[in-house]
Amino acid sequence: MRIALISAPARRGGIPDYVAALARGMESMGHRVDVADAWTGDGMRLPGYEYLAVAAESAALFSGNMPESLAKILSGASSLVGKKGAAFLKKTSPFTGKALAKLMKAMEKEGIVVNWSEIILSAPHAEALGKRIGA
Repeated sequence: MRIALISAPARRGGIPDYVAALARGMESMGHRVDVADAWTGDGMRLPGYEYLAVAAESAALFSGNMPESLAKILSGASSLVGKKGAAFLKKTSPFTGKALAKLMKAMEKEGIVVNWSEIILSAPHAEALGKRIGA
């Protein structure tokens, strides 16, 4: 399966280790994974993938808001309606559940059907989650 893994960290600075581990786990199951940085990438290629996964961090400690880069990349893509997807959020605060709900809502606003959501605790945990995709 062709999977687009969108990395949406709270700040610019490249792909975090937990996103790379998540991609490794998915690739170990035979999937083709392309990692897109929400801060630098555009969403024009997203409709070409069979599955969309978003790995994000909360932009603020207490509010649970998502980085503005995530909204840009998702809204910049055309025709995401009906695509299946997964929402992964890095645990950063006690309000991670609230942030995960906001991430799922942002994805569903663009028409993505979120059929899996998880909170990532660490890079090894992310790799184990990646191995469960499509299984």
